[in-house]
Amino acid sequence: MMNALERDARAPRRWLSGWLLALALILVGGMGEFAGRAAAPIGEFEAESDVGVTPRRGSAEFDTARGEYRITGGGANMWESTDAFHFVWRRMSGDVSLFANVQLLGQGKQEHRKAGWVIRQSLDADSPYVSAVVHGDGLTSMQYRQEKGGTTREVRSPVSGPLGLGLERRGDIFTFRAARNGALGRAELPINVTMHDPVYVGLAVCSHDVQELETAVFWDVRIEGPSLPPHKLAITSILETISPDGTNRRTVLRLREHFEAPNWSRDGKFLIFNRLGRLYTVPVEGGVPAFLDTGSATHCNNDHGLSPDGKLLALSNSPGDRSLIYVMPSAGGEPRLITPLGPSYWHGWSPDGKTLAYCAERGDNFDIYTIPVEGGEEKRLTDAAGLDDGPEYSPDGKWIYFNSERTGLMQIWRMHADGSGQEQVTDHGHADWFAHPSPDGKWLVFLSYDKSVKGHPPNKDVMLRIMPLEGGPIRVLAKLFGGQGTINVPSWSPDSRRLAFVSYRLLGQKQ
Repeated sequence: MMNALERDARAPRRWLSGWLLALALILVGGMGEFAGRAAAPIGEFEAESDVGVTPRRGSAEFDTARGEYRITGGGANMWESTDAFHFVWRRMSGDVSLFANVQLLGQGKQEHRKAGWVIRQSLDADSPYVSAVVHGDGLTSMQYRQEKGGTTREVRSPVSGPLGLGLERRGDIFTFRAARNGALGRAELPINVTMHDPVYVGLAVCSHDVQELETAVFWDVRIEGPSLPPHKLAITSILETISPDGTNRRTVLRLREHFEAPNWSRDGKFLIFNRLGRLYTVPVEGGVPAFLDTGSATHCNNDHGLSPDGKLLALSNSPGDRSLIYVMPSAGGEPRLITPLGPSYWHGWSPDGKTLAYCAERGDNFDIYTIPVEGGEEKRLTDAAGLDDGPEYSPDGKWIYFNSERTGLMQIWRMHADGSGQEQVTDHGHADWFAHPSPDGKWLVFLSYDKSVKGHPPNKDVMLRIMPLEGGPIRVLAKLFGGQGTINVPSWSPDSRRLAFVSYRLLGQKQ
């Protein structure tokens, strides 16, 4: 992880989001912290509780692999001057945008059972609140209480029984939208409810019958605060894998803190990622992350990866104000310096394990270089004006793929391993970064921003796009919220059947 001076010097390339790391706890005893935190939150929420009189206790479960909340609640109603329901919540401040797909399970005993989003001042039964809910009979509405103990009012949507619900807070103004097939409809009439920060934000289920419990499932849950300054936002990082056809997307790890840039182990059993300047491993099937000892390299950034034989690990680390490249035993140990000149950022191993490819700034320009893994003189491969970045070898070692802004917009390029024959691979439809050839030589995956985006910042709507390695149509593999940290480094499984990446969720203002 680089310091502020280096980020300023190279802001278009390495905005490492130091403000996001303030949310994380300082490590004490390595993996013990993860074990303690894993049981505390429910997905992206702090806690769950029954609100009001609920003779039958509610419950909540979060399926990490599916990203799905299953919430069961009782209670007579959420109406008039008092409420009773089960609530999965977190405290937040400032503006917030919420979205979730929701489905009430079964036929139900009451047509007015309800499930959806709630923003409320407190956990008191008569608290001011605003909700966006769908009822058992399909009625969809925004319900609200403007003062403590006051009467609940309602704004109804013409959309009945939607799949998705959106609720937005901007100061004291609240609006909601109903969604079908993932597309949010128009915003319904806004209402005004005054609540002081922090407020309770979360998902709710009410059975509308004190003797019954009803269950709803929520998925694609999004909590974002786009009008807040980035340094005030909390974040959840989600390590995922996806198949090349995009049909099988799985969650490996979800933490309410910032981490980045997964690599796959050579045996396909675990992933490596960076967090707070250190490296960690986690089983591909999920589990508790384990600390990977990098010796004196305690300011690692998101450029790291294993040698073809799995015996060595290359990493970029900033012992001072500039990133340098090191090599160390893959099981952990003291790193050996490879590039005395900086800043230098590792990106690829040659297939024979003898050469490292990297991006470096020399003479006020960032270009692609190679250097023997045993050390020695570096070789400059590009000299175009502007940033050249992200070099990675093809599996046969004949090509190096990289991204370059030499045409005015960041695009994917390739060149022969000696730097000759430089040619453009992608067109100008998007700003494309970090090309990763699959080990079997069939595919090329890369990260795409909207062409209006400069650099590779975090917290953007981005796409993973895929194309045949030797050329052909480009298709979208996944759409996600991410950017910096998503797939900076080699991310393919050794059998080319899965790709690892990190997506993010903004959670609103830090407390």
